[in-house]
Amino acid sequence: MSIFSQRLIPMTDFVIEYYSNEGFADLHTLNLLNNYAQFLRMPLSLDMFLPVDSEGNILKEPKNYATWKSLKHNSEITEIDSGNVFFDENRVFQKAESKILFDGFISAYNGFSVARLVASYNPSIELSFNKNDLAFQKYTDVESLISLHEIYLSPYAMKRIGF
Repeated sequence: MSIFSQRLIPMTDFVIEYYSNEGFADLHTLNLLNNYAQFLRMPLSLDMFLPVDSEGNILKEPKNYATWKSLKHNSEITEIDSGNVFFDENRVFQKAESKILFDGFISAYNGFSVARLVASYNPSIELSFNKNDLAFQKYTDVESLISLHEIYLSPYAMKRIGF
């Protein structure tokens, strides 16, 4: 999507930029605007940034995952439980990774009560997640991340919004 290069932007900028490129407001446009507004209101959770398991724990990337994922027959997400531990570990990670909403975040620290995330493309963008409260420090919802000026949406987020 070239309108905002998959970067998180304020709602007013989104409306102005989208409307200036489209020139009219049809039902699709109105749905898109509503979807983006709803997206901005979503409370933040760890799984929006990193792959997590069903209990919300950060998953470690399996050994040789990039090679495994590059194989054509592994590119599509399928059900887990093949009976092969290596294969299932990769599938679990792949499924969790596919639900990430913000691209480029890595775990800089994963302690008992706090996880610290940084943007791989800009290490000055740092988020702290309190595991006890299940909440980010300083940021509460997607819209609050706009102040960071450089948060990128994943293909999954773009699809959820309607692009």
